[in-house]
Amino acid sequence: MSKKLGLALGSGGSRGVAHVGFLQALEEAGITPSYISGCSMGAVVGGCFAAGMTAAEMKDIVLSLKAGDLVDVTPAFIKKKSLFRGKKMTDLIAKHLGDVKIEELKIPFRCVATDLYSGEIYVFGEGSLAKAVQASSTIPGVFPPVEHEGRYLVDGGCLCRVPVREVKELGAEAVVAVDVLANASEPVDKIDNILNLFLRVFDVMDSRLTDANRLLAGEDCDLYLRPEIKGMSQYVVKDLDRAYNEGYALGKENIEKIKELLG
Repeated sequence: MSKKLGLALGSGGSRGVAHVGFLQALEEAGITPSYISGCSMGAVVGGCFAAGMTAAEMKDIVLSLKAGDLVDVTPAFIKKKSLFRGKKMTDLIAKHLGDVKIEELKIPFRCVATDLYSGEIYVFGEGSLAKAVQASSTIPGVFPPVEHEGRYLVDGGCLCRVPVREVKELGAEAVVAVDVLANASEPVDKIDNILNLFLRVFDVMDSRLTDANRLLAGEDCDLYLRPEIKGMSQYVVKDLDRAYNEGYALGKENIEKIKELLG
């Protein structure tokens, strides 16, 4: 009897499109995860897959995205606590996930957010899937925090970029983690404005902290995978097809290893 596979899909903004390619490779090999956890873009992709959306369907959606589909400028952003209003993001998520509940998903799913009030990780295990993935992927300062049951939630990547422990706790017997932030802090030639400065800080910080988190995840993870995706910021909506292709190649390269883990 094969072991139950758990996938932990990490944060990574536009680089997280690699998760879609990785899932496509698994689908083609006839491998279906028993459990999925996700953070930020990993939560978006993982949540959609757990709800029954195929990798091919997700590919069609994400490869057609433009920055204007995601951001809407907020006047007086200092008072509003974010550069963008977040309505377009909310509408986009709601369009594809509707009102499905986490506890109703075909594949058991968890995603993580950061509670700014308590300073702790918050794990979504029930309730609105759309709200959960929005909270998990809300970049602090860029999009407004999500209010939920007295909490003030932003991107789970602030505290937990690759939620390995969460998928293990669901019952996964073999855990494969996909971290898409390798090389996110590669040197750049210029930083043009305050928004680029702000996002560059996140790129550098995320990449370094994910390196550290990789060591911490070792005990709970059977296979920790990282596509290269060199020269791509997680906050720039372009080269999405390259991220997809690298995730797909990563999956293809590791299919046999994953099959061996499952027994």
